[in-house]
Amino acid sequence: MIAGYNTNGFAHHRMEDTFAILNELGYKSVAVTIDYPLLTSPDRKGIADAARMLSRLTGRYDMRLTIETGARFVLDPRRKHYPNLVSAEASDRQRRIEFLTGAVDLAAETNADSVSFWSGANIDDLPTPDAWSHLVNGVAAVLDHASTRSVNLAFEPEPGMVVERMAQFHRLHGELSEQTDITPLGLTLDVGHIHCLSDGTVGEHVRANRDRLFNIHLEDMLVGTHEHLMFGEGTMDFDAVFSSLGEIEYAGPVHVELSRHSHNAVQTARSARAFLARWFDS
Repeated sequence: MIAGYNTNGFAHHRMEDTFAILNELGYKSVAVTIDYPLLTSPDRKGIADAARMLSRLTGRYDMRLTIETGARFVLDPRRKHYPNLVSAEASDRQRRIEFLTGAVDLAAETNADSVSFWSGANIDDLPTPDAWSHLVNGVAAVLDHASTRSVNLAFEPEPGMVVERMAQFHRLHGELSEQTDITPLGLTLDVGHIHCLSDGTVGEHVRANRDRLFNIHLEDMLVGTHEHLMFGEGTMDFDAVFSSLGEIEYAGPVHVELSRHSHNAVQTARSARAFLARWFDS
């Protein structure tokens, strides 16, 4: 396992400083949420600019990289996480697809481990079959592009979105596998989301998805409340989490995700690394 941190928890830092600080604290992987100011524009020029910067930083600090696509207002400055893969208008869905395929290109140019993304919420209140159809078609388009760039896609079930539970992820994975012979869809497993939704145990999902598990998100959380908490503030059983990851000999990144702690980013990252020491430094 590789200890990592998501840059959405360093929202007020320059990317150069974020990498330097995380390296000093002992993190070996960075989950970069492609957002401003790293992304000068959400288009091909912006992706090219980001690729040059990230290649330089990962080389300087010898850090692993995951590309995260959950920036809140990168496509619409007035609506959070909009448009998405289940938006009503085809042109809106296409904007999200183009953003995700751009993220795939960024991952290819920077040798990232994977691109992490989610379905989005049914904000436009579409009939469930329509939203699901849009989702399947959109993910298929991104998968097709990822296969041409040899990039792993890691889909994240998220509370409140069209795909929030693991059973829905497996349905999506199954339908896409039936439709195409391209590289199967991988998984970003946020352990707090499992706990929040009482969606089985982390261990059972780790074992069931051992061959498609590309990315782990880690934080504390309370049952029934989707709020990413500092370790020790929720009710997560982290011994069980890391025991299951050890059981499958997971060798990928485990990224701390505390996006609402940017006001105290350095101390939060330091405290989180100290908490993780028992599993990563032994």
